[in-house]
Amino acid sequence: MPVPTHDHIDWADRLVHLRMADTLDADALTPVARRLVDGLPQAAVIVDVGCGAGGMSKLFANELARRGGGTIVLVDATPALLAEAQRAVVAKGVEVRAVAGDLADAALPESVPEADLVWASGVVHHVADQQAALATLGAALKPGGVLAIAEGGLEMRCLPWDLGVGRPGLERRLAAAREEWFAAMRAGIPGTIRMPYGWPVALRRAGLEDIETFAALIDHPLPGSALLRDYVVSHIGWLAKVAQDWLAAEDREVLTALLDPESEDFLGVREDLYLLGAKTIHCGRRR
Repeated sequence: MPVPTHDHIDWADRLVHLRMADTLDADALTPVARRLVDGLPQAAVIVDVGCGAGGMSKLFANELARRGGGTIVLVDATPALLAEAQRAVVAKGVEVRAVAGDLADAALPESVPEADLVWASGVVHHVADQQAALATLGAALKPGGVLAIAEGGLEMRCLPWDLGVGRPGLERRLAAAREEWFAAMRAGIPGTIRMPYGWPVALRRAGLEDIETFAALIDHPLPGSALLRDYVVSHIGWLAKVAQDWLAAEDREVLTALLDPESEDFLGVREDLYLLGAKTIHCGRRR
C-alpha cells in the first residue's frame, strides 16, 4: 500500500530504479563520500536523511570502515526504502541504525544522535518549507558538524537527438515538460513556500558557515551496459508518466512505442544509450 508523501509520489514503487541509480552513481560519488568523511573526527556519526535505497550511506560506511569505524544513521519516511537501506549498508566496524522520520517534522533532530555529518540528497525540494527543512537538518549537527545536500546540478541526458521515430529532440522536450511537472508538484505540496534564492544562500540563512559547492560528474558513455539500458528505460518511463500533461500527443505516442518491449522502437534494445549529467553538492558548517 503506498505510503502518503508530501509530494504524492509512491517512493516504494521507485525502489528498483533507486537501486539502479545507486549502482550507476557509485563511481562518481565515492570521491564525494571520501571528501566529506576525511574532514570528520574519528568514530564519526553520519546521518543520511531521505536515505532511499542506501547507496550513499553504503559509500559513507566504506569510508568510515577505512578509518576504523563509526556510525551511520539511516532516516526515511518510507518503510520499504528504510528496510532496503538497512539491508544494503554493511561495513566492518560501522554501526548502522534505522530511524523512521520525516524531514518536514521539526522534531526530527530529537530522533537521531548529534551528527558530525548530515547528508540529504534530492530530499529538501520535496518539503513544503525548504528553508525550514535546512534549519531542521542543521539542528541535527554537533557544533562544528557539516551539512551536505545534493540539490540541482545538470539534468541527466541519455538519448540520441534523433531516435528515428517522431520529431528529433524528444529528450529536450521531456526535460521542459519535467520542469513544468516539478513546478506543479511543488505548488501542490500543502503549505508550500517559495524559496527564491540559491542553495548556498539558503544554507547561510539556516545559520551555517564555511559554505562551499562542488559537483560530481556522472558519465557512462556508449555503448552502455544492460544495467544502463534498463535504467534509461525506467528513467524515460518515469518522465513520460509525470510529464504527460505537458507533452504533445505525438510525443506521448512516441514514448508509448519507445517503452514497449514488443515494439521495434523499444529503447531497451538500442546500443546508443548513454548517461551524462552532474550532481551538485552544497555544504555548510554549524557554528
